[in-house]
Amino acid sequence: YYKLSDLFTHDEIAVQDAVREWTLRRFLPVVESHAQAATFPLELIPELAELGVFGANLPEKYGCANLESTAYGLIMQELERGDSGLRSFVSVQSGLVMYPIYAFGSEAQRERFLPSLAKGELIGCFGLTEPDSGSDPASMKTHARKDGNDFILNGAKMWITNGSVAGIAIVWAKNDDDDDKPGTVRGFIVEKGMAGFTAPEMKNKWSLRASITSELVLQEVRVPRENMLPNIKGLKGPLSCLTQARYGIAWGAIGAATACYEAALNYSKTRIQFGKPIASFQLVQEKLVYMITEITKAQLLAWRLAKLKDEGKMTPQQVSMAKRNNVEIAVTIARMAREVLGASGITGEYPVMRHLMNLESVKTYEGTHDIHTLIIGADITGIDAFK
Repeated sequence: YYKLSDLFTHDEIAVQDAVREWTLRRFLPVVESHAQAATFPLELIPELAELGVFGANLPEKYGCANLESTAYGLIMQELERGDSGLRSFVSVQSGLVMYPIYAFGSEAQRERFLPSLAKGELIGCFGLTEPDSGSDPASMKTHARKDGNDFILNGAKMWITNGSVAGIAIVWAKNDDDDDKPGTVRGFIVEKGMAGFTAPEMKNKWSLRASITSELVLQEVRVPRENMLPNIKGLKGPLSCLTQARYGIAWGAIGAATACYEAALNYSKTRIQFGKPIASFQLVQEKLVYMITEITKAQLLAWRLAKLKDEGKMTPQQVSMAKRNNVEIAVTIARMAREVLGASGITGEYPVMRHLMNLESVKTYEGTHDIHTLIIGADITGIDAFK
């Protein structure tokens, strides 16, 4: 509404248009059937790789597109305009798997894993959340101990996107035998097929149905030392990965909100009640005006965040604000859109209920709404409400 695209470069617009066109042509025709069946369209992974969306902001030497932050954000926006599960798949592959290998891995690890991940030949997942530790990752129970030149991992992770189809998992565990401080959190690249490592799929979800969610179970899993990420220690590692993912979510939520707004707007113009379109009624117009206003504000927030990111000035707290705000308004817009569509809003003929159910999960994962509130609160007051 504020012609934000006038501020985008030709390359950024080209990226957005390409991803939007692909999502419209290849993903939207199949997403409803996959959501109903609780499956992800794995057959589309090679096409996603061909689009260049995996690790799109990483260097070309590893087979990536080396895009700046606005273009990366627009990719996330257009993918989530299709479905949060689609954006989640790419976001995990990019921000939670490829990013830590690039940022914290050895050059040998980068060369071994990143090109295959960029091509979609290898799928990754990220293991931080546990059955008893979500918002409090410091209380994780997954441990690693040294055994010769290897590490032995034991523990469990929960709510893992892509887990059951992943060839590698970035698993965070407390190292009992750390040279500096026992119990220090370290990252490990755990590979599918390692004895004792399983990833059972989690069933019976009402949200993110077109997405694979799994557990990771580690029972005496032997991981070679060369699979430990050498260049990071402590929770700073996984938390910095979450910052990357949250950045993508801040953009992605705009896509879901826009899809719901457009569905409501188009429906309101054609749905006739009392002899005229419901778009002519004041209460419906109020809802539509709220939607487009909040979408516009969210776009401006995300765009400014992208500029700060490229300038190296972005803070995790600023990312929290964007994630918190943009997902919250997307949830509200989805609910309003469902109201505008009436009974039709709960059917698969329209994307609104699917987006609404998805956004309830997006509001929770990568930091809940309340946790992001406290992160910002601590930043502006200097008082940590977590303690």
